[in-house]
Amino acid sequence: MESAGSQTKTAAQPRRATLGIDSYAALQSVPDEMLGPDGKIRPVWLPLLDHLEKLPPENLVRSLARANQYLRDSGVFYRQYGSGASTERPWPLSHIPVLMAEADWEEISAGLIQRAELLEMVMADLYGPNQLVASGHLPPSLVASNPQWLRPMVGVQPRMGNYLHFIAFEIGRGPKGKWWVLSDRTQAPSGAGYALENRVATSRAFADLYSEQNVHRLAGFFRDFRDRLLQEPLNSDARIAILTPGPWNETYFEQAWIARYLGFMLVQGDDLVVEEGRLMVRTVSGLRPIDLLWRRMDGDYVDPLELNPASRIGTPGMVSALRSGGLSMLNALGSGVLEARAMMAFLPKLSPLLTGQPLAMPNIATWWLGSPAEREAVLADPSHMALSRALDTGLPFENDPPAILASSLEWIELERRLAAEGPDLVAQETVSLSTTPALIDGRIQPRPLSLRVFLARTADGWQVMPGGFARIGSTADPTALAMQRGGAAADVWIVSENEVPAITMAPPRRGPYRRNAPATLPSRAADNLFWMGRYVERTEQVVRILRARHIREAESGRGAEPLQNALDILLEDYGIVPGDPIPEGVIATLSAAVGSAGQVRDRFSTDGWSALVDLEKTAKLLAGKVAAGDDAARALSAILRKIAGFSGLVHENMYRFYGWRFLTLGRLHERALGMTGVVSALARPDAPHGALDLCVELGDSVLTHRQRYAISTSRETVIDLLVLDPLNPRSVRHQIDQMMAQVSELPGSVGNGEYSALARAVLRCQTEVATQTPETLDTEALDAIAEQVSDLSVLLTEAYLR
Repeated sequence: MESAGSQTKTAAQPRRATLGIDSYAALQSVPDEMLGPDGKIRPVWLPLLDHLEKLPPENLVRSLARANQYLRDSGVFYRQYGSGASTERPWPLSHIPVLMAEADWEEISAGLIQRAELLEMVMADLYGPNQLVASGHLPPSLVASNPQWLRPMVGVQPRMGNYLHFIAFEIGRGPKGKWWVLSDRTQAPSGAGYALENRVATSRAFADLYSEQNVHRLAGFFRDFRDRLLQEPLNSDARIAILTPGPWNETYFEQAWIARYLGFMLVQGDDLVVEEGRLMVRTVSGLRPIDLLWRRMDGDYVDPLELNPASRIGTPGMVSALRSGGLSMLNALGSGVLEARAMMAFLPKLSPLLTGQPLAMPNIATWWLGSPAEREAVLADPSHMALSRALDTGLPFENDPPAILASSLEWIELERRLAAEGPDLVAQETVSLSTTPALIDGRIQPRPLSLRVFLARTADGWQVMPGGFARIGSTADPTALAMQRGGAAADVWIVSENEVPAITMAPPRRGPYRRNAPATLPSRAADNLFWMGRYVERTEQVVRILRARHIREAESGRGAEPLQNALDILLEDYGIVPGDPIPEGVIATLSAAVGSAGQVRDRFSTDGWSALVDLEKTAKLLAGKVAAGDDAARALSAILRKIAGFSGLVHENMYRFYGWRFLTLGRLHERALGMTGVVSALARPDAPHGALDLCVELGDSVLTHRQRYAISTSRETVIDLLVLDPLNPRSVRHQIDQMMAQVSELPGSVGNGEYSALARAVLRCQTEVATQTPETLDTEALDAIAEQVSDLSVLLTEAYLR
């Protein structure tokens, strides 16, 4: 590529001074998406430039802030790896969309659909008759040595009739203005969900402009793909699920988002089990069949029994379920073999052979160096060639080992390397990608881009997403396109000259109204919801104890030492070492709650997630920045208010089905344990003076005690209010009553007039508390109730969460 400073300008068209548009120019010998070959602005870009020109600087700042705020509120992130660790990074949006005329996009779409059909044919041959290898059109070693060619899948016909259903292509425009395929993504392509988020964020930044432009919507692409999957013949009790590697995967957010958007269940490998040739998901209602699985992990990790024995994220027996016809999977296992860079060297010749036509959109020129002729060609002219591993996935801007410029090697070293490693190498032509406008430091500047375009198989055949996912370089260097290396992402607008229909995911009504049954809850999801409820409630209890301690320190200094000592003992029971105003243990508990919520992002509302993350951020922000005493008490009160806000949001907005019940059970269980512990510790006969008032304060029942009892606090009134009163939402009795109500609604809790082991245990605990009086509830009895409550968690886990 020419240096970023080498630019050519043209005065063929007046330019706008706003944001540096007047000085915008294509890089030398590099095409630009906004400027045509004659240097004039393409017509499709003019409305956007007019809009930017009219925006006062402060309005532009607000517009971009709206997009950023949406991404933050939605929790959109990508996971960045490095130094042996991973970190969640905010989504790097490049706010200026990439614009393309509808006619140009139709030409691109036609070429990619042809390529998709070609890849389907190659896949069918490699796992079927294998004629391409037998006839010499593909070298045997290129297939056999590829770890993504899965021998156990040979001869296994997909139940849905096709191997490929959702694929993507990385494309770029070369120096002569033609589009090239840079890589094929046929295994588990990511980015479609991020494309949707880019669209929402960008349309919020330029809401007025977007509503006026005839930009093709994305919802129809996903709706048609979903409807095709729903047409797959399913048993009445079967389900569609998306298989994720888990929350530590770099694109987990997108996988959860897509699952929620399409209405499919999100599962991990340990959620699943194969029984009698069928794939089953472990749910709180028992094992339920999965009929169609959209996998989002590398194929060899899916089944440790027949594929990669080192896999810890797969499900033993998955291949046998496919082989027996008890499961449909997309894309088919083994489709990763098509992603090898070396495969691109043979596709131009395979296209006329299999489709009868040359490739309408060529891929980047590629030579497999397993034959002497190709090696000699590289040695004869190594300039403009880069060497890569033959079986790398063909993603020049992702995490594969970087390509090596052939011209950077001494001729003798190049000859030696080609002779020694030829069959393991490919040579690819180095090209400069086209540029597109990006807003850099307040000015529009050209930056290289590649487009990831998605194709889905629908009832009418392959359909191309009318848009996609653009990677924008942080500098003029095309190797800086990947977000792992500082690149950004942009929306892609396909603009029509005619009005485009407003499409939604909701299908038109056909037949009578029918309410669908709520989604099945996997046991893993129930477990995370239960523990999220416990962690949030535990945080609230600890914060109340800490606040009470700092209030007394602020009011009485060391004069309140006996009560402070009693509070310190309570904190130590939670594993909190008193010291910092907001100890690390509080942050750790909140982080555990966020971690549990992160495991069920597909089942957690955006508002609920934002409220929980904001709660954690507030606690981290205040930790270490407030002094003991009054400052700490005020900070802890702020945290309590945010906890109340989160709890209210969940209570008001979450659908009252199994997920909400397990979340509620977690909170009830933790509150019952906590309140029993507080009363047991502070209502002892030998408790220090003021302990009873402190107990009522920790139970958030000061006003209620004042209204219910016309006397000062006594052991009897405290136990009656905080343990036995069924109307006090803080009492132990109230928690157990509510637990009984929730458990009775769980599957298998009551059947044929018989209680389950869990329901019997809750009923015994409820009866034990309900038949007590303040006089009979001594410290020993309170500790016995706490032990009974603690055992309920074990029974719940055994019944539903394993």
